[in-house]
Amino acid sequence: MTSVAIIGAGFGGIAAAHLLRRAGFTDVTVFEKAADVGGVWRDNTYPGCACDIPAPLYSFSFALNPDWSQRFPPQTEILGYLRRCVRDFGLEPHLRLGTEVVEAAWTGTAWRLTLAGGGTAEFDVLVPATGQLSKPVLPAIPGADDFAGRVTHTAGWDPAIDVTGRRVGVIGTGASAIQLVPAIAGRAARITVFQRTAPWTLPKPNRRYSRIRRAVNRHVPGVMRAARAGTWLLTVVTGRAVLGRPLSRRLVHAVSTLQRYWQAGRLRDSVTPDYAMGCKRVLFTGDWYRTLRAPHVNLVTDDILQITGAGVHTVDGAVYDCDLLVYATGFAATEFLTPLGVTGRDGRELADEWREGAYAHLGITVPGFPNMFLMYGPNTNTGNTSVVYFHESQARYIVQAVRAVAARGPLEVRPEVAASFDAEMQRRLTGSVWTGCSNWYRTGTGRVVTNWPGPAAEYRARTARLALTDYMPA
Repeated sequence: MTSVAIIGAGFGGIAAAHLLRRAGFTDVTVFEKAADVGGVWRDNTYPGCACDIPAPLYSFSFALNPDWSQRFPPQTEILGYLRRCVRDFGLEPHLRLGTEVVEAAWTGTAWRLTLAGGGTAEFDVLVPATGQLSKPVLPAIPGADDFAGRVTHTAGWDPAIDVTGRRVGVIGTGASAIQLVPAIAGRAARITVFQRTAPWTLPKPNRRYSRIRRAVNRHVPGVMRAARAGTWLLTVVTGRAVLGRPLSRRLVHAVSTLQRYWQAGRLRDSVTPDYAMGCKRVLFTGDWYRTLRAPHVNLVTDDILQITGAGVHTVDGAVYDCDLLVYATGFAATEFLTPLGVTGRDGRELADEWREGAYAHLGITVPGFPNMFLMYGPNTNTGNTSVVYFHESQARYIVQAVRAVAARGPLEVRPEVAASFDAEMQRRLTGSVWTGCSNWYRTGTGRVVTNWPGPAAEYRARTARLALTDYMPA
């Protein structure tokens, strides 16, 4: 029986493990360094943390959830959903929680994993599913280590933190800040938001699902599928806007501009982005601008000069005293698999292979690394729809790959196939909206390594069938 090691128990790892088991592969082990499943939904517990993709689409198509409390569910519900999926799929015996894989090396016939603490294990197939949003970034600000108060990144939020009556400094205005600040504004004495670039936003049409609606979902599953299809159509429109379709772009741009006009008031000029819509992640919110206008919330647009023991100094000479500093500064999304060390055929180091920027055929497989198939690999992030849709596509492809390994032995993608795919990706991404500003989609050299350049349906079609001609025996 072909054995499979999956690293990571978030959405991607759970999808791969379930579909492999459903296909008849029972020797599947999921390694997770944390003590629980959930990935980013386990790690991010800051106040206000929630999904910004509607729940009908931000869930597995093979495990629709009738019990979402609202269209954009909070972190606790998403984590609960993933835990239920693990139980319902029968994956608990396959989990090795609290077990970190620090190295993976191809022996010529199998993958040898080195575990934290020194143990080893061997598997025929390796499926890294560590995600793109797992390594928090802390900006290098002079004096940051001198701050006398408490410091946290949103991804490391401690539930014991009490913001009541405290002066909170929030550095960054990305997706986590836009959720956190409104959530704590009613309790903190003062919030100072340090903005480097203003985000583009769209209204967040949230709604609560009644008990009747949830009962209908349970007894008439077609209602959930219809909601999923409707949400999908909405993301098609926003996707066309991100990809530069003129009519869709003008429509979405107008909606965003109107929201800012009506809600930002006196702050309108300060919160107007100076880059093309879609270059950075577009954020969904109903209360961001209103919160920024609150008397005890201060938006600072001057650059930070330094941090001292008492707070933050900006280049205009202003000083902002803080008791708590929160970094809402995102993740090192382009550093795939770090810090996991991966060694392929002939001692080939994946870090060296990706030194100029990560790449993989279909975002899944890399030449020189036989029997390794990535979940949420390079160029498989989506700028507008549910990443879970991409996870399912990858998991289905990986099932086919493992079947081929079981039937034929080790497989390695042909170098020319991977090179051709990467050249296509970079050609299509050149001139895309994502190259127009500094963002987490690009490496320091400007290469876009995270995002898929086309519609999500195209990715599903291109991964629907594994072409054996793309591979060679390893």
